[in-house]
Amino acid sequence: MLTFALRRLLYAIPTLLIVTIMVFSLVRILPGNPALLMLGEEASPELVAALNRDLGLDKPLYEQYFSWITKVFQGNLGESLRNNESITKVVLEKLPTTLELAFLAMLVALVLAIPAGIFTAVKRGGAADSAVTVLALSGISLPNFFLGVLLIYFFSVRLGWIPPSGYVTPAENLGQNLLLMLMPAVTLGTGTAGVLTRFLRGSMLEVLTQDFVRTARAKGVGAAGVIFGHALRNAFLPILTIFGLQLSALLSGAVITEQIFSIPGFGRLLVEAVATRDYPLLQGVVLLSSIAIFIVSFLVDILYASVDPRIRYQ
Repeated sequence: MLTFALRRLLYAIPTLLIVTIMVFSLVRILPGNPALLMLGEEASPELVAALNRDLGLDKPLYEQYFSWITKVFQGNLGESLRNNESITKVVLEKLPTTLELAFLAMLVALVLAIPAGIFTAVKRGGAADSAVTVLALSGISLPNFFLGVLLIYFFSVRLGWIPPSGYVTPAENLGQNLLLMLMPAVTLGTGTAGVLTRFLRGSMLEVLTQDFVRTARAKGVGAAGVIFGHALRNAFLPILTIFGLQLSALLSGAVITEQIFSIPGFGRLLVEAVATRDYPLLQGVVLLSSIAIFIVSFLVDILYASVDPRIRYQ
């Protein structure tokens, strides 16, 4: 297992290096000049050039990249162009919010997907199977922004049960925090639940036809024992990969959902960085999102290998 984990970590080094180059290059492709946005359209070319020089944006791109990547390896993501605030500090302030939203959304997805996936596999071909399948496909197809607006309309505007937007930290008021995070978590979790339901159903259908399942039934194991003791454990292996991919996407920042519900997480921070052409902030957010995706993928690989030892030798 240790060799397997070390091999995965070694693979990550060139991958993350390529990510830093792509992040730096793509950010520079964005139209607009940060100095001009900061000074205003009426600023003179001389003043804009002076600010570019102060910000280091007049240097060749390769010099800017090596200056940035050197700081990154030292644990310093630089400073925001807008207010000279430490990007590391800003990101660490937003990270708990995004983590909370991501894990609550995955909790909603698992609560919905596991029973639905098992139920549709056991009751395959029936009316209930078709109904749940339609609901799962609807969850996948329905855009987050549309579902979020619908939830606000029904539960906030019409019923008045939940505030339409805002955020309170768990330390301030845990109950209010969970209430405010409920609709965003459902908005994100519904689509993920649809994806997991479809994959779990297919995986369960495949496992239920295996010889070891028929043997368990022949030995007199009850339906619940067959499903939860034999079929689900084996059917859940492929779902780990999908789970990791979905969680990675949520950790990288749910831009639209955070905008709709005014949640101060990575998504809103990314939008603000793009709008102001804050290159260092944008680079820091995207880089840390990429690292989060790698960490989740790495943990999923380790978990997968621990559940199925055959993977370690491939």
